[in-house]
Amino acid sequence: MPVPAQPKLYHIVHVDRLPSIVADACLWCDAEIVRRNPPGTTIGMNGIKQRRLTELSLSSHPALRVGDCVPFYFCPRSVMLYLIHQGNHSDMIYRGGQGPIVHFEADLHAVVAWATAEGRRWAFTLSNAGARYFEDRSNLALLGEVNWDAVQARDWRQCKEGKQAEFLLENSFPWHLVERIGVHSAATYRQVVNALPAHAHRPTVEVRADWYY
Repeated sequence: MPVPAQPKLYHIVHVDRLPSIVADACLWCDAEIVRRNPPGTTIGMNGIKQRRLTELSLSSHPALRVGDCVPFYFCPRSVMLYLIHQGNHSDMIYRGGQGPIVHFEADLHAVVAWATAEGRRWAFTLSNAGARYFEDRSNLALLGEVNWDAVQARDWRQCKEGKQAEFLLENSFPWHLVERIGVHSAATYRQVVNALPAHAHRPTVEVRADWYY
C-alpha cells in the first residue's frame, strides 16, 4: 500500500481526561503527566510507560526520550485499544474497557508544519516505540518505510509490530490541531460534547463504532 495522501494521527485517552486537556489547551507527554498529575484516568501499561520515560531514546534525536513525546498511532483501532478491550493484561491497571476511550484525530502534515514553525522535535517509528528495539525517522520523505498495509490491517496477528508504528511530538500537542474526536457510543458522545469549550476550538465529534473492537 502506498503512503496515504493525507495520513492521519490518532491518540487515545479516557473521556474523563478531556476536561484537563481542554483546560490546558494541549495533550501532555507522559513525563509532564507524571509531573503535573492531572485529574482523570491513566490508561496504558505501566512497565512500558516507565521504559519509555527512562530507557528509550530516539536515534533521530538522541537527547529526546520517548516518554518526553506525545505518542500517536497512524490508525484507530490500535493494538493498545484491543488490550484495553480485553482487559486481562497483568501490566495494565485500567480495567474499564473500551467504551470510555476516545480517539483524537489530527492531520500528519498539519502537525509537522506546526512543529517545524515552533521548533518542536518530532519523529515517526516503524514499530512500537515502547519496545526495546525500534527504528525511527524524522524525514517525511521516508514515510514509505512505514508498513501501511499493517497499519490499516483489521487482522494484525501476522503484522503486529508494523501495526504499532507511531508518531511522536516533543513535550505537548496543541489542542487546536485535534480535528475530530471519535467515540464508541452515544453516551460517550454526550460526555465529550459537554466537556468541549463553548467559545474555543471544538473538534467534530462522531460516534465511530468502526474505530473500536
